[in-house]
Amino acid sequence: MSRIRCAVLGWTTPHTLERVTIMLNSRLLPVCLTVIVGLCYAASASAQQQQLSWAEQMFDQRNIDFGVVARGSDAVARVKITNKWNRAIHIADVKTTCGCSAGKPTKTSLESLEEGYIEVTMDTKKFTRRKDSNVIITFDTPWAAEVRIPITAYIRTDVVFDPGSVNFGAVDYGKEASRTIKLQYAGRNDWQIKEIKSRTESVVAKAVETTRGNGRVDYDIIVTLAPNTPPSTIREQLTIVTDDQTSPHVPLLVEANVEADVVVTPAIVSLGVMKPGEAKQFNIVIKGRQPFQIDKIECDSDTGLFKVRLPQNAAQVHVLPMTITAPDKPGNLSEEFTVTVNGRPAPVTFKAIGKVSEPNG
Repeated sequence: MSRIRCAVLGWTTPHTLERVTIMLNSRLLPVCLTVIVGLCYAASASAQQQQLSWAEQMFDQRNIDFGVVARGSDAVARVKITNKWNRAIHIADVKTTCGCSAGKPTKTSLESLEEGYIEVTMDTKKFTRRKDSNVIITFDTPWAAEVRIPITAYIRTDVVFDPGSVNFGAVDYGKEASRTIKLQYAGRNDWQIKEIKSRTESVVAKAVETTRGNGRVDYDIIVTLAPNTPPSTIREQLTIVTDDQTSPHVPLLVEANVEADVVVTPAIVSLGVMKPGEAKQFNIVIKGRQPFQIDKIECDSDTGLFKVRLPQNAAQVHVLPMTITAPDKPGNLSEEFTVTVNGRPAPVTFKAIGKVSEPNG
């Protein structure tokens, strides 16, 4: 009885190259073909899952739930993405499946260990009530992959903010700032705000009633940024607690950029993956409100990996060229720098992070 050899060769995943040889009786040829098709399909599905898994591992959350938000409010969520791999990644596209939401990356390319965000915004002016969609992030480097993150929100129609959020913009460190927005409610005459909760002592708020009657209640929401708020980017969400039985909480976005008198950019330098002994150059920009002079720059370790040329004169903006030579030992690289400014009591700091590959990597 003759036999026929059915061979499946050369389907390729990012990780494997397989060869399957099946010896079957010629009368079982249809079964052989069915097995081949099934194996090819399984291999393709496995490869796709492997591609998705490497991309999914970079995200700090797998869904976005805005909860209940007011109409007209600025509903913005950020999903953190960290490149955990030894090669650069590139985001080819970010899109959403519904016009009620929009997404964009803060960076399209991330070196190894570098962080970024996918920012998702709900359109609370044109859309109301429950909205479900997805944000789809497409990668084309180092491999093709797609990550889909579900989005859900309920936009209530009885509460409206004007404007949609509290945005302080740039605030000098040590100065108090205050902003007022209007909250308009339509429904019960006896509707009330009971309190406003904040997760930080740097941002406090109070509600002042301005109108009540004919089913309408208006408040001024006065938000204050404390003068001792440390230099940083503030993205805080206040919670307005009402006497509603079903949806008592209304979130309110607060944003501010508290600027120090001396600012280092970037605050974290991403060096990527370096080979042992490789030299890499980068620039640090230090900007002040007034001209200043840099006395010295020190780092945590005294390995001598970093070299910098200090400016000799006072200026409002200093661009410092720095060079690092990667050590011979492979592994993660992290260094914190302290910049001493003439006449300034406290120094300013920045960090450099990267990874040193194996000698033959």
